[in-house]
Amino acid sequence: MQYRRASRLLLGILLTLAAFAHAGEVHWVEVHSPNFSVITDAGEKRGREVVLRFEQMRAVFGKLLVKANVRLSVPLQIVAFRSTKEMRQFAPLWNGKPTELAGLFQPGNDRSYIMLDLEAPNAYSTVFHEYGHQLLNANVQGEMPVWFGEGFAEYFSSIEVDGKNVNVGKVIEHAAMVRDMKLMPVAGLMQVQHNSSTYNESGDHRSMFYAESWLVVHYLFDTDGLPKLAAYLDLRDHGRSFDEAFLQAYGMAPAAFDKALHGYVDRNQYRYYRLPMPEGIDSPSYSATPVSDVEARAVQADIHLHSPDYHEQSVRELEAVLAADRDNLTALRGLGYAAMMANDYDKATDYFRRAAQRDTKDSRVHYYAGLLVQREGIAAGNNPEKMAEMRKELETAVSLDPEFADAWNLLALARISLNDKNAAIAAAVKAVQLNPRNSNYAFNLAQMYMLSEKWESAQALLNVLAHADDSQVANRAQSQLTQLENLKQYAAHGFEVHSGSGESAGHDGPRIVIRRSTADGTDAATSVQ
Repeated sequence: MQYRRASRLLLGILLTLAAFAHAGEVHWVEVHSPNFSVITDAGEKRGREVVLRFEQMRAVFGKLLVKANVRLSVPLQIVAFRSTKEMRQFAPLWNGKPTELAGLFQPGNDRSYIMLDLEAPNAYSTVFHEYGHQLLNANVQGEMPVWFGEGFAEYFSSIEVDGKNVNVGKVIEHAAMVRDMKLMPVAGLMQVQHNSSTYNESGDHRSMFYAESWLVVHYLFDTDGLPKLAAYLDLRDHGRSFDEAFLQAYGMAPAAFDKALHGYVDRNQYRYYRLPMPEGIDSPSYSATPVSDVEARAVQADIHLHSPDYHEQSVRELEAVLAADRDNLTALRGLGYAAMMANDYDKATDYFRRAAQRDTKDSRVHYYAGLLVQREGIAAGNNPEKMAEMRKELETAVSLDPEFADAWNLLALARISLNDKNAAIAAAVKAVQLNPRNSNYAFNLAQMYMLSEKWESAQALLNVLAHADDSQVANRAQSQLTQLENLKQYAAHGFEVHSGSGESAGHDGPRIVIRRSTADGTDAATSVQ
């Protein structure tokens, strides 16, 4: 039986290697700019065009937000395919078949991917919509309502480059819907949440939501209404009702806003703005290096590894890469990640050890190694030595990539497990700064504050989360506020707040216990999470 399994494995590897060899005529290249990396099989010229477009979009975003330093909280890799046939191998599956798309954004905690079909006419609008979301997540403080996130992403996706200028605010492809169909009242639009049917169910309602969200964002830009939106969000954060906040911020009732919006549509005079392209964005200055076919396949396998539809296939692809190149860093790292997700910690440890020997300066290897220690701890209970190991790996990861938000978040959890409260808070604050709209990071920071008995800081943060449009986030914050009051009462009666011993902190935060010495000198402990 064992021989049969081994033969099947070898046959799978040989078949995959044969496919690699057949595709060996394709030449891959990687083009580097100051802020991006593009891997493509469409030639160096097309690669330079792609990376230039992304540098241009990043610069435009900085101008829109009057922000000099635009960041991403997760490392990004762009892969540009020369044909639709190649792109289809990475498309999400629906009823077992690839969906038709021109571009794809695939998010992750450790790395995000953008994939482009250079044969498609509208590839950039698709991925720039998602890229707009990522830029908002990493650069805008506080939770944004769903309609604004989608409307801004649509507004951002329509940007056109014209010579040395950029046109911002062009009309999107499905804008005709706002003329041909009945608009949703703004009171309904602005209260749509991520878990609502309007947002999730395919069809005219969802398409209209996207189109009208774009319309309202465009209207706000054209009428200098963004400061009013900021005032509205601030009022909502402080507990004002929708109607009260809207009237005070916009100076009109929602019904009056609806009437003004209808007039805006009837005039059909959408403004767009021409901005000069910042200097220094110069394609000839970018570097280009050849990419071996094996490494290109390793990158594609890593994309599959992060997709639920292709996870099992990715393991076979990574094993085939490793058979062709036993020291391939991408394959070692990917197979270690796959083994860790399958709870095979011994195998994961071996792969990560080999990956670290291959490249000691790869931040993802150290991040994975720290995550592995955490997962082992959840399974078997932690100890100071293990938590110190986790901390060391994650401190290395953030030193190599200071903008790696999830590595900072995990580092905060490692530090709090070692009762290093001030250092834990510093790491948690950094994670929130890098990804201010990640509610899990905000909750972890609130718990760090509670563990340090910084009640006011915890309460201020939880009060904002308690007024989030996402009902799950709001309910969780309300529960944490109740816990906060209980902890304050315990502290007032002589109890001390501690991170739970013998438990590994998960991404959802550390376990909190309270302790007070009893008459016989022992500790009485009560878990509150």
